[in-house]
Amino acid sequence: MKEEHSLWTKEFVILALSNFMLFVAFQMLIPTLPVYITDKGGDQLAVGLVVSLFTVSALLVRPFTGKALDSMGRRPVLLSGLGIFLLAVCGYYWMASVALVLALRFVHGIGWGIVTTTYGTIVSDIIPAARRGEGMGYFGMFTNLAMAVGPLIGLSVSQAWGYGWLFGVSGGLTALAMILSRLVEIKAPIAATHPGSAVSGGLFEKKALFPALLALLTGVMYGGIVSFITLFGKEVGIENVGLYFLFNALSLMLIRPLSGKLFDRKGPFWVLMPGGVITGIAVLVLSYSTTEVGLIAAAILFGVGAGAVQPSLQAWTIQRVDPSRRGAATGTFFSAFDLGIGGGAMILGAIAKYTGFALMYRYSMLVMVLYLVIYLVYAVRQSKKATAPKAVSS
Repeated sequence: MKEEHSLWTKEFVILALSNFMLFVAFQMLIPTLPVYITDKGGDQLAVGLVVSLFTVSALLVRPFTGKALDSMGRRPVLLSGLGIFLLAVCGYYWMASVALVLALRFVHGIGWGIVTTTYGTIVSDIIPAARRGEGMGYFGMFTNLAMAVGPLIGLSVSQAWGYGWLFGVSGGLTALAMILSRLVEIKAPIAATHPGSAVSGGLFEKKALFPALLALLTGVMYGGIVSFITLFGKEVGIENVGLYFLFNALSLMLIRPLSGKLFDRKGPFWVLMPGGVITGIAVLVLSYSTTEVGLIAAAILFGVGAGAVQPSLQAWTIQRVDPSRRGAATGTFFSAFDLGIGGGAMILGAIAKYTGFALMYRYSMLVMVLYLVIYLVYAVRQSKKATAPKAVSS
């Protein structure tokens, strides 16, 4: 294979490992920080704010991060984000009140928004264009592995040694991610095809808006699942809902490289359409599940569908934009996905209040129908443009 098409370069492997360490550090706190809040006297509202404050701050900072990546360079933005993330993780233990923990959570979200946008941009620089879908799939596989092991590590550490060790281990992994990132040869932002576009361009990249819209819709589905799966389990009598996350993560890990290769060879349509259909079916299966077998089947289907769609949308976003606007495009993409998760949790939660969670999931399938209709109309219009005869000049 030609060197310029090599995927598993030293930079790619180190960056993937650095991202893996960061995601483990983050996932360790997902099941443990709410307990930490309640141990300090926080109520259910405070626990809810742990998620919402983090999401809001990450959402707000992403567009500015994308702009900074294109105008200032990758490394200083990455290191500043990792530094903020590290200080927040280590600072949780020293916060004397729930209010201070929540304030620090907002700062933590800023660091998270910066680093995840930056990692996504840097890896898009490193991956060869001809293997972008496959590369994004493998890079996402490391993230899914972290999602599978991170919560387990966090719970084990906090239960065995306490919160001091929990935040210490999470901070240590973040520091390790920072050290690994320094070993990556990060290239300066690629010169713009149109000079001045990186500086004069806005916070959001217009060419990334359509994939970002589709990402927003998939985020609504994901937000509904992660926010209410435990309550759904109680509603229908499934005790071990943790099996959903385990099998979902395993399914994501297996499908992402395969869907990435299909994206590179056949184009986005052959991944985004079937992936959307499978995602919709997965939510429908989940809504009718009353046993662990049904839950596992829904988890596997959702992993296949979402695992095909999300990295392919991200790769497609990068393909559509000028190299000098990759930072802004990545920020636009992740901002839309975050907005979908947060908005989906609020809207679907309001629906579930009146319908119950099973029926709410069936209604949420309409979001995926909308996704399919929008993308199908777009694909048909693009096909007509490609086959339309060109005007003959006289």
